[in-house]
Amino acid sequence: MKRLLGDEYKEYLLCYHKPHFSGIRVNTLKISPEEFEHLSPFSLKRIPWIYNGYYYDPDQQPARHPYYYAGLYYIQEPSAMTPASLLPIEEGDMVLDICAAPGGKSTELGARLNTTGMLVSNDISNSRAKALLKNIELFGIRNALVLSEAPNKLADYFPEVFDKILVDAPCSGEGMFRKSPSIIKNWEQYGVEYYNKLQKEIILFAAKMLKPGGKILYSTCTFSPEENEGTIAYLLKECPDMHVIDALPSMEERKRLGISFDGFDSGKPEWVDGPDELKHCIRLWPHKIDGEGHFIALLQKDYDGSSIGNTNKHTFTYDDYRIRGRSINNNSLSDEAKEFLTDIKIFNQLDNLIDEGRILIQNDRVYLVPENYEEKKGLRTLRQGLFLGEMKKKRFQPSQALASSLSSRDYEAIINVSSKDTEAISYLKCETLTVDTDNPNGWQLVSVDGYPLGWGKLTNKTLKNMYLPGWRWM
Repeated sequence: MKRLLGDEYKEYLLCYHKPHFSGIRVNTLKISPEEFEHLSPFSLKRIPWIYNGYYYDPDQQPARHPYYYAGLYYIQEPSAMTPASLLPIEEGDMVLDICAAPGGKSTELGARLNTTGMLVSNDISNSRAKALLKNIELFGIRNALVLSEAPNKLADYFPEVFDKILVDAPCSGEGMFRKSPSIIKNWEQYGVEYYNKLQKEIILFAAKMLKPGGKILYSTCTFSPEENEGTIAYLLKECPDMHVIDALPSMEERKRLGISFDGFDSGKPEWVDGPDELKHCIRLWPHKIDGEGHFIALLQKDYDGSSIGNTNKHTFTYDDYRIRGRSINNNSLSDEAKEFLTDIKIFNQLDNLIDEGRILIQNDRVYLVPENYEEKKGLRTLRQGLFLGEMKKKRFQPSQALASSLSSRDYEAIINVSSKDTEAISYLKCETLTVDTDNPNGWQLVSVDGYPLGWGKLTNKTLKNMYLPGWRWM
């Protein structure tokens, strides 16, 4: 680092004697940043380069507040918010997050898709993918396919399919030494070469899955030139149809969002004897911004080319991945399921969703699949779209994921509790509640300050708690 940074080295060293910065990122599927500022029980300060990101006082505990359980925000280190914010997602995109767990970046990508298109969130580790799934569901994302597969297998299933791909690659973690000193042991055990080999493999498979004209954002939380500019230089050599482009938004867009990129540094092609276009890469240094170390590169594939090694020249469209006019697995919704779902405003056109093949039924479990979804046999799939609930004998039991995906406007029978009331914590601890309500008996959507938490079943002012036990407040 002394050799790379030169005169900046002393300032870089001094920053390690300062505390790291803590941040939360607002879930714009559920609440706007302005609304959250008004509602927030925490002291907040805007992160300059993230329009929905905030620093919070480290003495506060946002993970111990009902709003966290309502999915209103994600707790995330400020620099780590940057990659997903700079991948230019458009509504309707097919998006892949290839190394997605635990979900900090996927949840932002899903929020920006705004229930359109499809998000494929993948992590090779099955245990980590389960944490990813929970965060996807907590955020209320309806259009996600959650997988746990190796990148090479994904490339076989999705050749030139995605409009946008995020590769937040496994890395040696040098940029997080201040925040998590335990990472140093990992660096000592594996070093740079181990991760650089993985990064080169992953980014080549990602290029094969990218549509012509599509964009890949590659990021790491390390300083190593080999893992950063070196990996991108390797991709450019292997895939001459890929090019580094400027990742930062226009001045007009910055003004509109009220964001600033002061302190951001450019890529260093001279560190790897690479091409000048590596200057378009971005480096975040902990001595230049109020955040940890990160590297970011945005790349675009030529419109008239395919990556080396990809023999499938067909450009897939959404219709290649859409099932028309049938319900998957030929099972039908029970009368109880239809009755419950049609009481939810987002399912007013339930018959149309069934006709379009958007309703998937497996072993009496009911899912709403994304518009562009086709069942892919042979992939380790944790979730395909939104899990709506389970058909049981003469009843339908709605899911926790469904509750998290709704707003208070979507369902008539609401039990609303205050975040300042002990009832909110009691509910999250899966305790039975006594409620003063005129609501008819049956399923109730329990909300905190108007934001859904989960389900309860009302019988004569006694609310049986149906909150998912695995999510309970501990």
